[in-house]
Parts: sequence; structure tokens; C-alpha cells
Amino acid sequence: MKLNILLCDRFPGLLPDYIPSYESMFIDLFSRNCPDVEFNVFNVLDSEFPTEMNAEEVYIVTGCNLSVYDDVPWIRKLSQWIVEADKRRIYIVGICFGHQLIAQALGGRVIRSPKGWGTGVRRSALLTGEARQYFPDDTISLLYNHHDQVVTLPSCAVPFATSDFCTNDGFFVGEHIITFQGHPEYTPEYAVHLLVDFADDEPLEVRKAALRSIGNMRHQGDAVARWIYSRYSKRQSQ
Repeated sequence: MKLNILLCDRFPGLLPDYIPSYESMFIDLFSRNCPDVEFNVFNVLDSEFPTEMNAEEVYIVTGCNLSVYDDVPWIRKLSQWIVEADKRRIYIVGICFGHQLIAQALGGRVIRSPKGWGTGVRRSALLTGEARQYFPDDTISLLYNHHDQVVTLPSCAVPFATSDFCTNDGFFVGEHIITFQGHPEYTPEYAVHLLVDFADDEPLEVRKAALRSIGNMRHQGDAVARWIYSRYSKRQSQ
């Protein structure tokens, strides 16, 4: 599998010494869970885009500190890229910001949520048979870090994960798009690093609850990587 990382942020100053780059988190995740993966990185935040769309490859739209509704040239360009990729049935994975941008680009709505900061480990109910194949208790637990939420899905989307805090935690479009509001690439150690060192402006009780959730609940990012690989492999065999 060739995985093209469409990098939407570098998170300067937020990464600890043991994480060399944001893209390395995706490379580590897929390298330890999927065989024979090759990686390309495109710095879309610098308007560096793939010159071609290849239906044999996977394109992952990453997280970002900006909001998808910010009026930024590269975000507009990436939105256009997503619309064209959807028309061509290119295999796309959206993570957090990527999840939200895919929703918005295809006709959904994203807002700054009045529910506040979604952080720590959150458990979401699974809504489809395909999703339940990979998570035996019919739920998925991931690390989260977001203020924005998808409040209206595109008409073409099918939701597969939902929670009380975030109705649209994940969705499909056809067989070629899968998105997650959570961060499968995160590790619990990195999530704790963000909470302890970079969240002073957030409510103390929210931070305490997030730290408890990380200590008490299992993050299933590895299972997400295996699911993405399985979907891709099945598509290639058809």
C-alpha cells in the first residue's frame, strides 16, 4: 500500500523530543500495523499537492490547528482537491481536521462546538456492520483533541460512529472515503504531554477528566490502522 500523507500542520513547539515530526506519527502507526507500506509526504499547508491522483494509492488528510472554515488559500485548494478526488473515487482517509474538511467540502457543515473541548479517550457507539467487524464490543475508543465538530453530514455520507459529545465521530462515503474525528496516530503519552504542558487555558475539570480517561481506557488507534489497510486491500482485490 502506498500511503500519501497530505500534511496540514507541523505543530511547531508542540511535539516532544521523542516525536521527530507530525508525519512520523502516521508513519509509525501504519508501519507497525500494516505490511509493505510506502509513504509519501505532501506539505499541503505549503500548497504542495500530488501532481496526480492514483486510484491504487491511499491519501490521508491529517489534523491541523486551523479550522476548516478559516479563509486560507491552501485550505480552499485542498477542499477542491477533495471534491475532485471524490468524483474519481480516490481512496481518502480523514483524521480530525481532515474528517471535518472532507465533510465540509462535500456539502456538510462544521462549527465551533458549544460543547467545548473534546479531549482524552472517548468511546463511540458503532452504527454499521463493517465497523463492528473490527471492534468486538460494538464501540470504538480513540484519543481526541478538537473544538470543532461536524454538525451536518454531506448527503452522500453514511455515519458509522457516534457519541453523546459528538454525533458524527466517523463516516463513510461510498467505498473510497473513511473519516475519524479521533486521532488514531496519537499515543497516550503524547496526549498526556499536550494536556499537562499546553492546556493551561482549558478548564481544569476537563483536563482532569481527560487524564483519567487516558489512564482508564484503551486507545484503539492500531485497530483503526488495520481497518484502513483491510478496506484498501479488499478494494484492490475487487
